[in-house]
Amino acid sequence: MSRFLNVLRSWLVMVSIIAMGNTLQSFRDHSFLYEKLYTGKPNLVNGLQARTFGIWTLLSSVIRCLCAIDIHNKTLYHITLWTFFLALGHFLSELLVFGTAAPTIGVLAPLMVASFSILGMLVGLRYLEVEPVSRQKKRN
Repeated sequence: MSRFLNVLRSWLVMVSIIAMGNTLQSFRDHSFLYEKLYTGKPNLVNGLQARTFGIWTLLSSVIRCLCAIDIHNKTLYHITLWTFFLALGHFLSELLVFGTAAPTIGVLAPLMVASFSILGMLVGLRYLEVEPVSRQKKRN
C-alpha cells in the first residue's frame, strides 16, 4: 500500500475519533453547539437539534472509520468522500446562507478539516486506482 494511502487512513481514523467525541458532547450537553458552532443564532439550538447533529456526526464517523479499515473499497471510499462534501456544504450554508454560524474557530475548524479531507481523498483516488494494477503485476 502506498505511503499516501497509509497517511490518509490515519487521517480518517483521527477525524473519526474526533467526530465521536463531538457526538458524545451533543448528547451530554447541547449548549456546546450554540457556544462553539451556531453562535449567530443560538436561540435556534435545542436538545433535539443537538441530538440530530450528534447522530449525523456519529454516522459520518462510522463511515470514515470503516473507510480507513477498508480503504480499497471504492464504493465506501466514494461514500466517505461525500460525507466530507456534505459537511463542507452544511457548515458553509450555516455560515453564508442562514447566518446561524459566525466565522469563529468553532466553524472554521470543521470547514478546514472537510476541505483538507476532500483534497486528500481526491488525491488518494489516483493512488487507489494505480495500486490494484501494481498488485496484479506482482502476482503474475
